[in-house]
Amino acid sequence: MREAESAALAAAAARLAAQWPRAEWIAAYVPIRGEPGSIAMLDALRSAGSRVLLPVTGAPGPLDWAEYGDAEALRPARFGLLEPTGARMSPAAIESAAVILIPALAVDRRGVRLGRGAGYYDRTLPAADPAAALIAVVRDDELVRRLPEEPHDRRMGWALTPGGGLHRLGDRSDGN
Repeated sequence: MREAESAALAAAAARLAAQWPRAEWIAAYVPIRGEPGSIAMLDALRSAGSRVLLPVTGAPGPLDWAEYGDAEALRPARFGLLEPTGARMSPAAIESAAVILIPALAVDRRGVRLGRGAGYYDRTLPAADPAAALIAVVRDDELVRRLPEEPHDRRMGWALTPGGGLHRLGDRSDGN
């Protein structure tokens, strides 16, 4: 099941790179602890012609970034992550990403994302280009009707799921 899910997300990622014409840079992540996605998703983005930024963790605060080259250039890091070994870029590097793929435990139809709770993305996303496509990557059953929202949360514009592909978010029918 995980292999089929990973293959579906890799194919969807390749389509994403073509869908956003300014997507020279796409920020993504290396999945850990059962998060959806795979190295194949990163390779598909590169094969489609995009350069891929991956997060590099440090002290609590905005994420630093480094360019993904291939699986051989990843090293073990904090929190069980794999990070690129290339030159480290500042948190401002996120400004260059036209598309940002963000891991999530769940996302709701309004775009509210539930992360792992460390707050790295909450502190990083304010530096992103306001026109960037913020895409939560979740399993099909993790796209839900409603999640609790905190004042610091930045809503996602899209969800990417293995079975359903790309979903536009932003249902405001609840009056918010």
